[in-house]
Amino acid sequence: MRLQFSLIILLLSFGKVYSQQDSLSQELDEILIQENRIQIPFSKQSRNISVVTKPQLETTPARSLQEVLTFVPGVDVRQRGVSGVQADVGIRGGSFNQTLMLLNGIKLTDPQTGHHMMNIPVPMINIDRVEVLKGPGARIFGQNAYAGAVNVITELSDQKSLRLQGYAGDFGMKGLTLAASLPTGKYRQNISASYDDSNGHWYNSDYQVTNLFYESGLELNENHEFRGMLAYADRSFGANGFYTSAFPDQWESLQTTLGALSHRYSKTAFNLLSRVYWRQNKDEYRLRRNEPEFFQNFHTSNTYAAEINGSFESKLGKTGFGLEIREERLESNNLGNRDRTLGGLFLEHLIQLGDKVDFRAGVYGNYFDDWGWKHFPGAELGFQASEFLRFYSSIGNSFRIPTYTDLYYVGPTNIGNAELLPEEAGNFEIGSKWIKGGFFAELVYFQRNTDNLIEWTRTDSNLPWQPQNFNAVEFEGIEFALSYRFQPKNQLLFLREVQFSYNYIDASLNSQEGIETRYALTALRNQVIGGALIGIGKKIEWNTKMRYTERMSLDPYFLLDIRVDYNRAGKVGLFTEISNLTNADYIEAGTVQMPGRWFRAGVMVNLE
Repeated sequence: MRLQFSLIILLLSFGKVYSQQDSLSQELDEILIQENRIQIPFSKQSRNISVVTKPQLETTPARSLQEVLTFVPGVDVRQRGVSGVQADVGIRGGSFNQTLMLLNGIKLTDPQTGHHMMNIPVPMINIDRVEVLKGPGARIFGQNAYAGAVNVITELSDQKSLRLQGYAGDFGMKGLTLAASLPTGKYRQNISASYDDSNGHWYNSDYQVTNLFYESGLELNENHEFRGMLAYADRSFGANGFYTSAFPDQWESLQTTLGALSHRYSKTAFNLLSRVYWRQNKDEYRLRRNEPEFFQNFHTSNTYAAEINGSFESKLGKTGFGLEIREERLESNNLGNRDRTLGGLFLEHLIQLGDKVDFRAGVYGNYFDDWGWKHFPGAELGFQASEFLRFYSSIGNSFRIPTYTDLYYVGPTNIGNAELLPEEAGNFEIGSKWIKGGFFAELVYFQRNTDNLIEWTRTDSNLPWQPQNFNAVEFEGIEFALSYRFQPKNQLLFLREVQFSYNYIDASLNSQEGIETRYALTALRNQVIGGALIGIGKKIEWNTKMRYTERMSLDPYFLLDIRVDYNRAGKVGLFTEISNLTNADYIEAGTVQMPGRWFRAGVMVNLE
């Protein structure tokens, strides 16, 4: 409670500290956050949301979305190998199973395991921005958004273009991406393909990744628009230390297919979005790469879903509603043949109370085959103290059902538990944000109280891990983020953007004596992220990124990354990247030793 009280005092003084700041315009306050129903500009949101824009994606020293997310405040990315070939993403101390990944609002839920959440079949070049919602997202997106959600947004262009990118680097790393925008009248379309591979940074860590992506849109008239998407990803990799250190010759191969079709109807104050989609994930896993007969798993999961989401405005405010139904099926030689049906109903309302106060509340009702109906209410209160300063607070419930791996897995180092109960949490946050011109600052306190947390445990290091339910777990923390974008100047050397953030998380797990836990007490404790983008002349951009990460019960580490671009927005550009410049020794997940200093360079061709 002392931490909560101190934070409230800080929030009240927050506006005074920055009330005299002034700067140039920036785009953050104009971005509409994509929430499927009620869409609100970033500056009017009463939630803690981070947005990674297109220029930031292009100038960050990263070869994958996973690496980009490592620089988002409050997001914990556990990479197993370079370029994010396999990575887990957690938010606010949550595990990889408690984060929902979305692509243009389409849920990429995998019923087998949350380890596959980041199998996003979209080349980086097609991503327009990334929106990260921190805190419970059940009222907005459904049950898998337990600790937060990451929504990857792509955009269709009205202009013809052709883009080619290629790179090479240490560890035999190389990659090639081809992307084209080919609009014809009212029909817009993007098509792209990418390929990346590497020999790996240590024994049995090689990988090959292929992505194919097609997206189209047809605007019939001002009221009707159709969108379609078809994407495929194939990734195979040596998995030394990925899931257990006892078998260094692990190997895995994954094929992910996603297809979606949607229709949007818009007229004055009414919007209706209906869509259907299908996601398939095939997973082949070997405990010994060259001896499949020793231990081998085959899993094929299929998710079929249909959604209707809408909103309308009236004298009483904005009302959002939605309906979804999802069928999840699994065929597995280890987990068995499983299927379950999930249904959901959304209802929310946003009302303006005077000139400065707005209130948003809603509920998501979810039906599960095994657990019946569960309801997740939530509410947000915002106070616009001035044109630039906003205070806000939100509460909400979150819920996650066990994956099939949690329930039924059988292996030499992991055993499932068919008696698991879903985990539930109550969440609270209070925050303040300042947006004026190129200046942005935000300070947030959050708290999450969990019942029946699903955690993998064991009583002896010689025994396999097995998930259990813990009754009481509390997470609380503070997040402070600050950024400033400068207007380009006619100088040889000038600062274009600076960023800084600090996150602190405290967790209390009421564990039993003699029981070892696998994930709960390895969450973030302290996280510091900083960056500076410098312009040199008219064509050179130098981006320096640093991050300090301290997790509970794990050794802290400091990383420094650099990217230099030449003529990035021109017809032909060049770039170089250096990761882990200080050659730090660190581990992010399992027992995978991450690489020391490594380098890559590439070329970009942009034709319009």
